[in-house]
Amino acid sequence: MTALDLQKSDPAGSPAGNAGAPGGSGGRPALPAGGRARIGLLFAGVSALLLVLAAFHLTQGTSGIGLADLWAQLTHSGDDAHRTLVGTILTGSRIPRLVTGLLVGVVLGVAGVAMQSLARNPLASPDTLAVNAGAQFAVTMVAALGISLPALPGNGVAFIGGLLAAGVVVLIGGSGSTARLVLAGTALAMALSAVTSTMMILFQQETAGLFAWGSGSLLQIDLDTVRQLLPVMVAAIGVLLLLSHRMDLLALGDDTASMLGVHVGRLRVVVLLVSVLLATTAVAMAGPIGFVGLFAPASVGLLVRFAPGLARHRVRYPAAALIGAVTVIGADVLLRAIFGDTAGVNVPTGVVTTVLGAILLVAIARRTSASRVASSTGAVATGSRRRFACWLAVAIVAAVIFLVSGIVLGGRLVLLGDLPNWLAGRSSVELSGVLDERMPRVLGAFLAGAALAAAGTTVQAVCRNPLAEPGLLGITAGAGLGAVLVITVFPAAGAVTIMAAAAAGAVLAFGLVYLLARRNGLDSGRLVLVGIGVFAGGTALISMLIVLTDPWNQVKALTWLSGSTYGRTITQILPVAVLLVVLLPLMMAGRRRLDLMSLDDDAPRLLGVELERARLLHLGGAALLTAAAVCAVGVVGFVGLVAPHCARALVGARNGRVLPVAALIGGVLVSVGDTVGRTVIFPAQLPAGLVATVIGAPYFVYLLWRTRD
Repeated sequence: MTALDLQKSDPAGSPAGNAGAPGGSGGRPALPAGGRARIGLLFAGVSALLLVLAAFHLTQGTSGIGLADLWAQLTHSGDDAHRTLVGTILTGSRIPRLVTGLLVGVVLGVAGVAMQSLARNPLASPDTLAVNAGAQFAVTMVAALGISLPALPGNGVAFIGGLLAAGVVVLIGGSGSTARLVLAGTALAMALSAVTSTMMILFQQETAGLFAWGSGSLLQIDLDTVRQLLPVMVAAIGVLLLLSHRMDLLALGDDTASMLGVHVGRLRVVVLLVSVLLATTAVAMAGPIGFVGLFAPASVGLLVRFAPGLARHRVRYPAAALIGAVTVIGADVLLRAIFGDTAGVNVPTGVVTTVLGAILLVAIARRTSASRVASSTGAVATGSRRRFACWLAVAIVAAVIFLVSGIVLGGRLVLLGDLPNWLAGRSSVELSGVLDERMPRVLGAFLAGAALAAAGTTVQAVCRNPLAEPGLLGITAGAGLGAVLVITVFPAAGAVTIMAAAAAGAVLAFGLVYLLARRNGLDSGRLVLVGIGVFAGGTALISMLIVLTDPWNQVKALTWLSGSTYGRTITQILPVAVLLVVLLPLMMAGRRRLDLMSLDDDAPRLLGVELERARLLHLGGAALLTAAAVCAVGVVGFVGLVAPHCARALVGARNGRVLPVAALIGGVLVSVGDTVGRTVIFPAQLPAGLVATVIGAPYFVYLLWRTRD
């Protein structure tokens, strides 16, 4: 193994020769000259910054407590009555919030380092491995069942959920490229979040308060939770520190570590369990505070150039812990400094950390080379024309059946014999009202599903990644941000205004993703990673808007964000119908270019295709279709991911055959979601997008398993 091989094997991108090369006493690496002094200087600087932020953090709040009051409290000077009041305020809310933020930052920073080292991936974290989403799902499920658990058993529930989610992601995406791991984790997190939102809508009373908690909130009333979970955190961090030397050896590669006496399989299992336990402990204390586990290790990785000794795990863990604490406390200070002390009570701190993490993810993606993010879908497989014709006919028949079923089924059953009378205008007023309301919903669901499926087919072909989905390009987050901005700030706004805001947000988000991804040309893998960053940032801003401006009407925004056809009219669904009629034939006409782009970058250029221009045209069409679908029925996930795969399994991988079949399958999937949502818990309703996600999520898990490396 050469020095270059050792350098490439370091998961954080730091010189592995300094981090884990055997040398010195007992095989332990020796620090380079001046290394200890630089590390000490960095620790002193970060610690001083943390102390300043903590002191300023204690002065923020709705009560007027300044630095002078804190000094009087420390020196026992001043009026006794005033000091008693200040002490009550500090111990009742501010110190618990500060301590929670410090501990959450510490455990997420340490967990992020462990996960990145295990996955040998600089983008591995509790967020990208879906640990936070799994823990949130488990906690919400227990709350929906009406079970109230103390902190320690609640942490056990969160641990089980986070461990199962991380296990799926690591098993399927851990050995693949950077983009594959992040895509697998993000898509699984989307599925879990959709089910979590469903439970929050169905069990509003039981899950009251979990929306803000679900974005990461440091609001605490005492230190009871901290006292119960502190021994768990200390023990877990202690285990990782004891295993730090073995992790240094693991950074050299599995074979080298085995030759040096490391039981690789056992080490991986133990470190995975402990890191997930740390991350879910943070969730149990303050909810899923996003991207701290990515931001802190990445910051340590940047500092390795100044102090190479930071690459060693026994130094990297405490460094990431300190930076994680600075990140969380700094985000909380920034939140209340910008939006006021009242906002600090209502707006989750995790919103700020997620926005910061999203910016970091975009920055990392822009610096990542194409070879590290590409995940080709492979050669274009073919199927017979007869097979294509048969499955196309089956898809058309299925679409007709489910469209009719959607019109017939609902709160009131409509007999098929009533339809001719309704079409002729001879039905009763009551029946006409039912059908006039139901018909736009059914058509809107089908057209939106078809548009998302066609967009998904295009995105997967252009990005050459079977896990790509229109929502992961930031389009749905932009549309959702625009719509929720109008819903929360202007509650009386009409449907047309909301649709216009959603369309503007979708187009702006796609333009931002495209511009950020262009660095020495457009790389498909980089495009996906930047899109995920914009998606995460947009989702965080949506949560902030809902909590900050309309905290008492969260279900309204949640329903729209989950994909609802309620109250739709023909006028509202007309844009998606027009775009489908115009763009789907154009996509079919460009099927040859899509087939070539799904192979590699060289084949299109050799055959005269202007690659970047072709990508922009096809992705622009996909963005327009996605924006129109979001405007029509809200945010619907997984349709653009699942429908193209179903179509490829039936008719082969030629995009000219996949596009029409996928569009029909997507329309059927959302139509079924709309019909089930209207009937299963009548008179209450479930958003069609949530039902479609619940239907598509199991297939997605199977898809991940089948396409694993």
